[in-house]
Amino acid sequence: MMRINRAFVEHYRCQDQAADFGPLGETAGAPGYFRFGADAICYGQVSVGFTADDVRAELNDALTQVQVEDDRCLIPFEPTEIVENLRRERYIAHDANATGKNPRDGFIRKAYYAARPLLPVGVRKHLQRIALKGWDKKPFPCWPIDRSVDKIFERLMMLALDSRGIDRIPFIWFWPEGKSACAIMTHDVETRTGLEFCPSLMDLNDSYGIKSSFQIVPEGRYRIDPQVLNDIRRRGFEVNVHDWNHDGCLFSDREVFLTRAAKINQAAAEFEAQGFRSGVLYRNTDWFDAFTFSYDMSVPNVGHLDPQPGGCCTVMPYFIGRILEVPVTLTQDYALFHILRDYSIDLWTRQISLILGGNGLISSIVHPDYIIEKRARATYSRLLASLSALAKEENVWLALPREVDRWWRERSRMTLVQKHGRWEIEGPGKERARIAYANSNGQRLTYIVE
Repeated sequence: MMRINRAFVEHYRCQDQAADFGPLGETAGAPGYFRFGADAICYGQVSVGFTADDVRAELNDALTQVQVEDDRCLIPFEPTEIVENLRRERYIAHDANATGKNPRDGFIRKAYYAARPLLPVGVRKHLQRIALKGWDKKPFPCWPIDRSVDKIFERLMMLALDSRGIDRIPFIWFWPEGKSACAIMTHDVETRTGLEFCPSLMDLNDSYGIKSSFQIVPEGRYRIDPQVLNDIRRRGFEVNVHDWNHDGCLFSDREVFLTRAAKINQAAAEFEAQGFRSGVLYRNTDWFDAFTFSYDMSVPNVGHLDPQPGGCCTVMPYFIGRILEVPVTLTQDYALFHILRDYSIDLWTRQISLILGGNGLISSIVHPDYIIEKRARATYSRLLASLSALAKEENVWLALPREVDRWWRERSRMTLVQKHGRWEIEGPGKERARIAYANSNGQRLTYIVE
């Protein structure tokens, strides 16, 4: 399989020949921003046209430069490279270099986290609002949900259909048993008070039929009673690892990271944990190979309200080497309550609608520490009620993170074959998989699931 087609085939799990894309010349020049259609922002090199240093500039639309020769689409960029640039947030380094990142940022972060345990929530949220000032003016990733990666794949699928003059292309559907989308609930436990609230939180979740995962800090925050972890697992919930000591410094230095990663891996074995999330969503995906986890949950879809900017621009899980990334796609409860000062679920509802439109993953972080208060808990209850209704009315899969990891790995190993004139799926877990068909009317892509 040509590299230019690899990401497309892996995303759809379609046959290799469905992605007959070729390069329109050799890409060259400095990487930068361009478009692929009206609403898909790309970052990387092109072979035709131009790229921009600033995403706010008038961007070249590479879709208008695609050529068709002998039913084959010639693309002026390499889709696999562009998709990886977005998923791995490589555009951030470009923006940091262009704007001259302040070298004091690292010092300020360390000073803040050293003082954080002594700061009341009221002081912390005031400082955070100052630090995040202007977040709503950032043009990219697109707020409140960015689907640039998914839209790149959708445009490529339309090109594959239209260039070959065919009605449909079969692929393996994104979710098991034909589910329209997926939703997971996760809880990062930051303090002893939050840990003590976990049994009540499990009761609340169970009242809506929603199981969740609890991310536990291994060192420094609270004493971990093995019985507490056993109770979480016994009740059908999941235990994962949350950072090492949540001081904001896990990724501050390579040597520090490797030392802590070894301890984190040991904690994962003790917790019987398959997944990981870093503190405050600090991350460096290039270092993930030091972890022994099966999956990570540290990359936001849009990071405008997080201390580390960026975002993976997709509402689908994806692999970073052997680790599956399960991105965070809803705004965190802390940011909603204390940065936006919003106790409605209007933003969450808007984000969920956009995710459902892309058959994606609704992935939430709700902290036990921040929903003990009555008003916050009422807001969280409305979110649970909404997700429960979606499962019944919209065929959304309510899953644990480890179940998403297992499914996405099984799907990645499945193949689509044609036998006796019929399409069939082969591979472990195929009994839960469904064949879907991509259709295009020249203007819009639609999916039909068998």
